[in-house]
Parts: sequence; C-alpha cells; structure tokens
Amino acid sequence: MTSLEDSPPDQMLWCWRHPRAIGAAGRCIGQTDLAVDARKAKRLAHRIRRQARLHGLPRTVWVSPLARSLAVGRWLARWGWRYRVTDLLSEMHFGQWDGRPWSEVPWSAVQAWQDDFLHHAPGGGESVRDLRRRVQAFRALSAGGVHLLVGHGGWINVLLHVDADAQALSAATWPAAPPHGSLSLSGHPREPSIARHGV
Repeated sequence: MTSLEDSPPDQMLWCWRHPRAIGAAGRCIGQTDLAVDARKAKRLAHRIRRQARLHGLPRTVWVSPLARSLAVGRWLARWGWRYRVTDLLSEMHFGQWDGRPWSEVPWSAVQAWQDDFLHHAPGGGESVRDLRRRVQAFRALSAGGVHLLVGHGGWINVLLHVDADAQALSAATWPAAPPHGSLSLSGHPREPSIARHGV
C-alpha cells in the first residue's frame, strides 16, 4: 500500500468526505442540499487543521457549494484559512430521484442504471461518466501542488476508482463510499490512491 512518504510530491489531493448530513437516511441524496450538525462540521475542520500542521499542508481548502461541504470550509475560515468554492466538487446529480426516498424510486429504473452503470443517467441527472468529467476538470484546475478538499462520497469514489479501467465498472463492483469525515489521498492519476479512514 502506498504511504504518505511514497506519494508523489508534485501533485496530491487530500480529500475528506463531508460530515453525515441531517435527514439523508433512506433517501437518494446527490445535489439535494442538506445541512450538517455544526459540531460535526467543526470537528472535521479541526481534524483538517491538525493534518495541515502535521504535514505542512497549505491553509486553503476547496469545497462544493453544498452545505455539508461548505460548512467545513466556513469553520476553517474562522481560523484564518481560505476556502474556495467550485461546482466541480458537487456530488453526482440524480435528477428526478434526487432527495426522494429510495422506496419511491421504481426498481425498473434502478435496474436500468445497473445495466449500464457508466453511461446511464439515473433520474435523468448525471451519469458516472458525466461525474468523471467533472472530476477530471477539477484535476486540471488544481494541477500541480498539494490541494485539500472536502468532497462527497460518489465524487471521491470516482476520483479513486474511475480511471483507465472505467469500462470495467459495474454496479456490482462499485465500492462503498468512504466513511463520513474520513481522509482519502490521491496522487498523480497514474499512481495508486489510498484511503485513510478515521484520520
């Protein structure tokens, strides 16, 4: 497994998944904007600040405009950090499914997505390939150097797992999202990525 010391120094993304959103249980949540508990957002901000001090990381964090990511950036700003907001970091958009209980989404519609996992746009929103394009656009925007971000489960999964072998992806092989508040590291696109949960 790649270690922090082995990671390429010229480009590294430090990705924390946002805290658990309030009211997300049992629902299809992509770009539906849900709040997070302020204490959990502050706790994650503290963790990010501690890692930055430990590893000499920049005091700038990228966030999405969704409250569950943005709240962490705002806490860091209270301590003198800068936060930068970009739509490129937003979670996958599930169209008409977004925000609805999974029990209300017809199984036939879910099956259609599973049958063409990479290209099908669930609910008429984004496909995994569409999300991959946003991830690649963010990589281009942040090319070179070390960057910190507070992202979303699906977005981070695409960053870590959807690359040259994207065609081989299926619903059955799609990994579980990283735990809320956990750290994942991604180096150069050709280098392995690692997840460090509970950091």
